[in-house]
Amino acid sequence: MYNNILVPYDFGNSFKNVPEQLVNLTQANDKSNIVIFNVISETELANYVRYQGKHFDDVVKEKEEELKPFLDKLEALNLAYKVKFTTGTATKEIVTEVEQGDYDLVVMSNKRSEVDIKHVLGHVTHKIAKRVNIPVLIVK
Repeated sequence: MYNNILVPYDFGNSFKNVPEQLVNLTQANDKSNIVIFNVISETELANYVRYQGKHFDDVVKEKEEELKPFLDKLEALNLAYKVKFTTGTATKEIVTEVEQGDYDLVVMSNKRSEVDIKHVLGHVTHKIAKRVNIPVLIVK
């Protein structure tokens, strides 16, 4: 169904329902390409450098370890994926990745699933859904 899927990964969100949705979206197609994309904010990177003496490559290694349980689920479901890290502003970098890549779909997790919150979508999720010219699937 979808061959190129971008999954902007936010460590603050729950992605427990995303792997099953990716199986449905790719229909176990061997040609499907899933890119797990994480943006490390410049402030976060500066804090790593200042307080822990870690630079981009060190931070990426640490983030890959945190990402491992999610990637293990993808592997268990036989989904092919690639992991990509960058630094900058989340919204800007995700939009740039969508524009430069040949993606068919963006799959995002919705952090704000509580009923009492005024805005249903998170800040980044809302902006991505508004600014990209491809379908955006928001998984609760």
